[in-house]
Amino acid sequence: MIRVPILMYHSVTDRPNEETRPHSVRPSDLEEQLTYLAEGGFTPLTLGDLVSRLNKNTGMPVKPVVVTFDDGYADFHTHALPLLERHRFPATVFLTSGWVADAGADAAGRPLDDMLSWGQAREIAQTGIEIGGHSHSHPQLDQLPTEELRQELRRNKGLLEEKIGAPVATMAYPYGYSSARVRREVRKAGYFAACAVNNAIAADRHDMLAIPRLTVARHTTIGMFRRAVEGSAVPLIYLRERVLTKGYAVVRRTRYGLQRVRGNV
Repeated sequence: MIRVPILMYHSVTDRPNEETRPHSVRPSDLEEQLTYLAEGGFTPLTLGDLVSRLNKNTGMPVKPVVVTFDDGYADFHTHALPLLERHRFPATVFLTSGWVADAGADAAGRPLDDMLSWGQAREIAQTGIEIGGHSHSHPQLDQLPTEELRQELRRNKGLLEEKIGAPVATMAYPYGYSSARVRREVRKAGYFAACAVNNAIAADRHDMLAIPRLTVARHTTIGMFRRAVEGSAVPLIYLRERVLTKGYAVVRRTRYGLQRVRGNV
């Protein structure tokens, strides 16, 4: 069985605001983590490259790893990209199109901090970073009526491909939330792979539209990071989060069912 740690980052800054603080990492911590991966013999892949290798059954590195960043914060360009380039690490950035700094008439949702511009996103893509989808306005996709869900997915994909000038074939669910209905629409929208959270090591047995990732946040020590990527033991905080996530999934399915009964979906 092929096992791959897929790391989920958000903002990379020493000065996060209150909303992004819990999910942010310091540039110095990212530097330490990338150094550990490089010196530990890991081979970085984009999500698209990983899934392509799995689908085509082509060669896989001995220790593959995928580094992903959600939302599209401006500090990816200023802090994360130079570190990735220094270590020659590709990565995947999942971009919320309605949050882009110069979204203009396409602006939607409420960005949590300063976001990338379209020009920066194009520049990032030209360095070999994969740009993936992350919805248009960053809603809880599994709670949307089907037509709104389709618009969120397709508008996001269409804008990204138009502005970046390259195909977009992978995505990540906002908040990690999905459902069988959401995944069907993701496939119909033209994506061949999508990431959840789940805080587990990804394996080739997983549904390619529900690929698990490991959260890397401000509280992630280098010891936790090492245990997570080596797969020797899932840190206890991940076990707790996985239990909470499964419990909340039941609540969310019930909520969506009640909305359908009331005729809101």
